Amino acid sequence: MTTITIKELQSQDEVMAAFPIIKQLRTHLNEETYLELVVEAKEKDRYRMFALMDEGEIVAVTGFKPMITLYYGRFVWVCDLVTDTNKRSKGYGEKLLNYVHEWAKANHYERVALSSGLQRTDAHRFYEDKMDYDKVSYVFKANLEDT
Repeated sequence: MTTITIKELQSQDEVMAAFPIIKQLRTHLNEETYLELVVEAKEKDRYRMFALMDEGEIVAVTGFKPMITLYYGRFVWVCDLVTDTNKRSKGYGEKLLNYVHEWAKANHYERVALSSGLQRTDAHRFYEDKMDYDKVSYVFKANLEDT
């Protein structure tokens, strides 16, 4: 029987241990930028990072932040959710996202929301078919460094 645990990543070493998994989703990041962004997001934006571990090995990671907006009310925004490419289709993503749902409920948040790149069709099927998420909007961005 495998031992699956979910742990909040708090120390710099714990956060860095998750980098190889996060890098599979956030390919543009190097270790230094990754660590800087996580530290700043935790300090300024209430960002939380959790790892799902199987037999002590990190196999999936999520990062989220509790938020309040007029559109969603009190909700948790999932910034990052990734399962190791070599460990997919074993239910890890579902377990980790369900953990986020439970965390949100326990902390009195009403919903969970996320965005997913247009090209990530497998992820969309997971969110819609497996996790029962509704597609409710498009996300737009403007790169201010380019203007």
